[in-house]
This record gives sequence, C-alpha cells and structure tokens, in this order.
Amino acid sequence: METRINIHAKGQDALKTLYGIGGYLKKSAVELALLELVYFRVSQINSCAYCLDMHYKDARHKGETEQRLYGLSAWREAPYYTNRERAAFAWAEAVTKCDVPDSVYKEAVSEFSEQELIDLTLAVTTINMYNRINLAFPNEPGTYKVGQFG
Repeated sequence: METRINIHAKGQDALKTLYGIGGYLKKSAVELALLELVYFRVSQINSCAYCLDMHYKDARHKGETEQRLYGLSAWREAPYYTNRERAAFAWAEAVTKCDVPDSVYKEAVSEFSEQELIDLTLAVTTINMYNRINLAFPNEPGTYKVGQFG
C-alpha cells in the first residue's frame, strides 16, 4: 500500500475532538468490558485491522477470554454471551448498518437504561468513525500497545 498521511502526526487537532468522547465513555454506566467487545465487533464488520488489533489487546488486558473474542462474529450461535451482551451486539450491528428495526430497539431497551442506550449508541458511532479514519489513513496493524492512547 502506498504511504498515506500519518493521521497521528498531522491530525492531532482533529483527533483531539474525539478524545473527549472516549473520556466520557470510560465513565459511562455501560461496562468497559462490554464496550471493548462492541468496539471489536464493529471493527470486524468494518474490516479495520488496526482497530481489531487494538481492541483484542485491550479486551484481553481487561480479562476477556480468547474463546469469546474468537466467537464474536458468530455471537448469535455462541452460548457464552449474556442477554445484555447480545442486545448490545444486535444494537451495534444495526446502528453500524444504519438500519435499526423496532425489534432490535425493543431488545436493547429491555437490557439498557435510556442513558446507557444513548452511551452505547455514542460508543458505536465513535468506533465507526475511528474505523473509517484508520481505513482512510492506515496504521500498521500489530503495532498497537495496550494503553498507547490513554
């Protein structure tokens, strides 16, 4: 691949606008472990290798199992996710595809408070934005270190 703009070197002013969202989400009532799984799942959908590398490392660092990470693309068939996690994955997939049917909404509001669902939606839209930035201006997958971005 041809070398592109180094977004982390040249785009700090733009990226700083996103860092506040990350800080907010770290304080959200939605569990950080669940957010990592959502970030990983959305990054799978969007084929963002850098983000997959980052979020599997962060998830493993926080105690997530390999089995649950490996099975995430088949979460509907895998028995080791909670109803709350399943609702979050369905919501994340629907929001990512910009097609959120009432059935997915009803499932989500049965597992999440209104504020949690707002925060989950913010998390999904934010990782979608990061995926798109990293696809446009790729970083080398495999280079991320846990805690590298705060």
